Amino acid sequence: MRFAQGSWKPLSQSAVTPDLDQTPQFGHWHDAAAMARLQAQVEAQATLIREQAAALAHSRKIFDRASAAARIGVWECTLADASLTWTDQVYEMFDIARDASLNREELLKLYTPASLKQLEEVRSRALAEHSGFHLDAEIVTPKGNRRWIRLTATVECEDGVPVRIFGMKQDITEEKILSDRMRYLAEFDVMTGLANRSSFQARLAALGPEVGTGGRPAGALALVDLDGFKQINDLFGHALGDECLKEAAQRLSTACHGAADLVARIGGDEFAVLLRGSLDQTGIETIARRIVDTLGRPMRRKDGLLRVGASVGIATIDGGLKPSELFTRADAALYAAKAAGRNTFCLFSPAMMDLNQVSLPAAGTPSRPDRRRFRGSAVA
Repeated sequence: MRFAQGSWKPLSQSAVTPDLDQTPQFGHWHDAAAMARLQAQVEAQATLIREQAAALAHSRKIFDRASAAARIGVWECTLADASLTWTDQVYEMFDIARDASLNREELLKLYTPASLKQLEEVRSRALAEHSGFHLDAEIVTPKGNRRWIRLTATVECEDGVPVRIFGMKQDITEEKILSDRMRYLAEFDVMTGLANRSSFQARLAALGPEVGTGGRPAGALALVDLDGFKQINDLFGHALGDECLKEAAQRLSTACHGAADLVARIGGDEFAVLLRGSLDQTGIETIARRIVDTLGRPMRRKDGLLRVGASVGIATIDGGLKPSELFTRADAALYAAKAAGRNTFCLFSPAMMDLNQVSLPAAGTPSRPDRRRFRGSAVA
């Protein structure tokens, strides 16, 4: 631009470029574009939130279904006021309404005494050590249902001070029942309820050669054979024979009550009794005589009386004896009782190991070598 004085001066950019923001039409368009962008951002964010909420709801649905299927619930206890927070599954385990208030002191009363003692011990230890714990505990719900629950817990600390405990509870009642059943089948005879041969073998093996080395016997092993059972089984059938075995087992348990560490059925009509070390020879003989007398009493059935007897062989648990040697001695004493006419008992003596000093067995009794082969499987 040229001034009157003839000088020139360049135009500024503002002089040649209009301020569009100050132009009414352009300002309106600029605001609309900004609003559109903002609205698009809001809608995108809302869509993302909806998608995340749907994903969270789906995850929660899967978690709830998985928790219900696995019978697992989540719990939390704030230590400051002992307040509890449970998920729905925990309420169901305890048979408590979901809108019920939770009082920890009252809930602890639902645990059986043994489980409550264990819970208090592991909880106190976890708090002291800032760690956690695992525990299988038994409860009795307000409805009277007995349940087993598996607790897992972790202690949360702030500035080195425990502030809460949280973890999971799982209903393992069915697992516990199955486990107990499997253990029962492994350790007990289903028909009689006595310990089975496997349990007897394990207990006998646990004695070890060092037992009874203190100068006096550490108890005794008594082997019991039912006399006349085979005839009952053959004449009247297995059903009646099984009933006879059940009653014989019950009578044997009663006769040994308070004097035996183990009463087991180790064969068809064969039983074994581990007598306690507190018994002297007189006490051992008293128990043996009681067994013979108790099993010799007639068994009443609706069709009449059944008669069986019992032969008992006893060997004291002396130091240095292997389990197999102890069993062999008791078996030799049992053979001697059979040879003596049955319905009696014999205590082992070294002479019984000499076949030449044993009388011929009664008719129907297996010979000594045959009995050893027949009974040898009773001890591993």
